Formats: sequence, C-alpha cells, structure tokens
Amino acid sequence: MAQIKIENLSFTYPQAKANSLDNINLQIDQGEYITICGRSGSGKTTLLHHLKTVLTPHGEREGKIFYGQRELSDLSLREQSSMIGFVMQNPDQQIVTDKVWHELAFGLESLGCDTTSMRLRVAEMASYFGIQNWFHRDVNELSGGQKQLLNLASIMAMQPSLLILDEPTSQLDPIAAADFLNTVRKINLELGTTVILTEHRLEEVFSVADRVLIMEQGKILIDANPRHIGAKLFARNSDLIALLPTPVQVFYHLKGKDECPLTVREGRNWLNRQLPAEIKCSSLPQSSYIEPKDKAINMKNIWFRYTKDSPDILKGVNFNVRMGSITAVVGGNATGKSTLLKAVSGIVRPYSGDIKILGKSIKKYKGNELYQNCIAMLPQDPESIFVKTTVAGELKEMLPHHGQLIENIDNIVSKVVELCELAEIMDAHPYDLSGGEKQRVALAKVLLLEPKILILDEPTKGIDNLFKKKLAAMLKGLTEQGVTILMVSHDVEFCAQYADDIAMIFDGKIIAVNTSRQFFARNNFYTTSANRMSRHVFPNAITGKDVVELVTLNQII
Repeated sequence: MAQIKIENLSFTYPQAKANSLDNINLQIDQGEYITICGRSGSGKTTLLHHLKTVLTPHGEREGKIFYGQRELSDLSLREQSSMIGFVMQNPDQQIVTDKVWHELAFGLESLGCDTTSMRLRVAEMASYFGIQNWFHRDVNELSGGQKQLLNLASIMAMQPSLLILDEPTSQLDPIAAADFLNTVRKINLELGTTVILTEHRLEEVFSVADRVLIMEQGKILIDANPRHIGAKLFARNSDLIALLPTPVQVFYHLKGKDECPLTVREGRNWLNRQLPAEIKCSSLPQSSYIEPKDKAINMKNIWFRYTKDSPDILKGVNFNVRMGSITAVVGGNATGKSTLLKAVSGIVRPYSGDIKILGKSIKKYKGNELYQNCIAMLPQDPESIFVKTTVAGELKEMLPHHGQLIENIDNIVSKVVELCELAEIMDAHPYDLSGGEKQRVALAKVLLLEPKILILDEPTKGIDNLFKKKLAAMLKGLTEQGVTILMVSHDVEFCAQYADDIAMIFDGKIIAVNTSRQFFARNNFYTTSANRMSRHVFPNAITGKDVVELVTLNQII
C-alpha cells in the first residue's frame, strides 16, 4: 500500500529561473527504505520539505501529494507531527529546550500526551537510543553526534510511521555517522518505520536501501534497486557515478565483471577473486612527513576554555602548518577542532601560549589588520555570514570593505561566480538554496577577501562529490598562488584525496601529524573505504583512484 504518493509535482522558488522540482511522480510504500542522492541543488531537500506542510517553502507549486488515501494538505499539523518525523542537517536548528529529558518530552507535550504515557515513552526512547547516561545533562553540553541522536529519539518518541532525514550526518565524524545511520536502519527493520533519506555519504546507506533515487535538475533521473544504479549510470556514461560508494566506482572504472559490490566487504571479496597468484606491485610511492621550516601558522602550548569555570577545550596544543599547503584537522565531535580554528582566526583568545601568523604573534595584530589580506574564515554554518536578500548582493557587499573601486566590482564578482558555479542562482535568496549551494556562496564571499591564509570549517558539508573535485582544484590553485589552507573536516575521503598533511586532534591536543597517505594507511577506523577494502593487498592505497591504479599496474582485470 502506498504511504506517500506524489503526482505531477513541480515547484519554483520566487525569482528562480528554473523549476526546483519538475513533474515529480513517485510512490513510496509502507516500510520502505529510500535513499535519494544527486548533485547539490538537484532538488533533494526541496522534495523532502514538500512532504511536511509546515516545512513547504514559499513559491509556485503544481501537483498533489497524498499520505495514504488523503491529500497531505488535508492532514492537520497535529496529525502530521505525530505521523511524519523530520530530522534536519543541523541539529541545533531543531533543539528547542535546555535539558535532554525535556527535549525528549517536548513533542509529546505539544501533542497533549498524558503524563503516564509521556513518561513511559520518554523512558523507552532513552533506553532504546542509549541516552540514559546523559538524560539530565544540558543540551548545550552535548556533542554534534549526541544532539543529532537526541533529535532522532525525540521524534521517535512520537511514534511516527514515516521518518524523513535530510543529510543527517553532515556534521558528524565518521564513527558517529556510522552509529547514527545504523540506528536509523534498526528503526526501519525493527519498527517498520518508512525511511526517506538524502545523503552525500553513501557508504553506509547505499547497500541497505530498498530503492535509490538519483535526482538531476529537479527530476527523478533513476529509480532502481541499489544493485542496478551503477550499471544504469555507467550505461548513460554519466558523471553522476562519482556520487556512488567507492566499491561501486572502482568496479565500473575497472569495467568489472560479475555482480557489482556495494559494501567494503563485498568490494574486498570481489578484489580477492581478481587477484593473480603473485602481486607485482603492492604500494604506491609515498613521502615522509617533515616538520615545516616555513610556517604559516605556529601554535605553541595553547590553552583555552570558554568560561573561567568550564573545562579546558584546548590543552597545550603544539601545531605547525606548512606555508602553501592544504592541511586538514580530523577528529571526533567535541574534541576541539572548531575551537582550534577560532583561536587561529583570532575569534577567541587563549589564556596561555602563543600563536604566530606568518611569523608574527597574533597578539601584535592591531584592529582589523589580521583580516586585511591575511586571514579569512569560512564558518561551519554558512548562513551565519548571509546578510542580503540575493546571492548577488551577498557577493557585492564584500567588495566596498575590501577597498575596491565600484567600476571593478562586477568584473571581480564574475570571476568568483564562475569559480564557484553560482551563475544560475545569483537572483535567489540565500536561504532558499540547498545546503551545498549555501556552502558555495559562503566560500565565494570568503574568497573575495583574497586572504593569504584560508581557514575552512567543514568546507564539503552538503557538497556532492562532483563539486568536491572542483573545490579541490580551486584550493590547489590557491596554494599554487601561495595561499595556505587549514581546514577541519569529517570528510575523510576528501582529506585523503586532496590534503597534503593530516593532523588528528583528541582530547584538546594534536596527537599526530603526518602526510595524507601515511596517516590514513596506518589507521583501522579513521580511514577511507578504499583503504579498508584493499589494505590486505595494497597497504597504502587510500583512494579509489589508488586502487584502480594498482589493479591496472598488476594487470589484474
């Protein structure tokens, strides 16, 4: 029986030049697990927002959406709240109370649930999700992963039959993301809850989905079993194959035979079946990490806490960033990554230690000197730097403060627009954009400052693999011009492929710094899918490209 049925749905945002959704027809049955993927701006989030009336964006809409036998618009907000759960990208946008226990009960209170039933449901959810140990904590003390798990538990306390998740792991570290997605799968299997999920990290969700939808330019391009998605994209010679999990990409790049592997385990077994008796070449050349002599950033014994009575976040950090390099800092949620970036950017001031920027103590930079062609930072939340009603306005507002002549503004902006692929959305309101589009607009604003040091907090959040390649080329181009890039990222695949050096932060300290290849090749859990798939034969392969190259060198296929 169809739980959701969409008929001829089209939608256009105000002032947009093209439809965000174009004649969507879709049926989703009770208990299905549906994964939706596509480029940033392909319409994924817009489609999900139409499945709950209170989230439906403003604009021109045609078509109908049914929930069961009734039109969705005929269901009251109370009915929709109890039957349809929605988990957003940013957990902070959904949390409304101060305590964990109150957040779990808030939705039930809003539905008018009686006290006895409420207590039972809250206790059940706290136990089911393993929240009981932090049941009485303040919400603002939780890590990003804990907040997102709390959001999910709060929604499931209302016992919805449909659970919608819009890139729920975009702000989680790889281990927390895997745990969260395993919980979603458990809900689908054990409770029979229908799951509709958009996700750029497909490694954990692709193989468990009943169907995968590929969206392109507001249309559903492909709707098929995940086992067949790769073949359909490969037959179309589509660049969208870059969106798929690493084992799938490796299989099709090597024109593999038999059944396409979907998981790391299947990829490993498939690779074993292709191996010759003797491996001729098992590793790729790698260089050792050398402590930099030319330091763009030098942190020495940095200690920081947010309030006098709070615990230390940074605990004696010693860290150097090579001039002209791309250096990535990785680590779990709440380990101090973003705080480290804020300290380097002068947003927070450590109470002990010294930070040198381009050889000069940060304490000696006066007024706005630090931000005049020196340091620029892309924050984790791109909306925090949006102040205008159009993308064009966002970009142009940067230049008068940068001392540019008015007649040069359009020329300067056009170069960044082309670089960040913003031409189609220049007239759009920044808040109407997808997560990936917002990230690109924010990046463009930061690039207009022409910094010598570029600080990026989760730069690939919400960005598809296709634009990640363009972002990487953009960052490499900047380093060739002498710009130093320091970024924090949970995207280990991106870091492995494009970063020069990797630093890991744990418990407020930098505990390891190494080259990208050496760092990821030595870890068991904090590593890439390609490495986990092939490390038994190719120990230092860390990307799908590495695996393809080594297989080709051995002439395995």
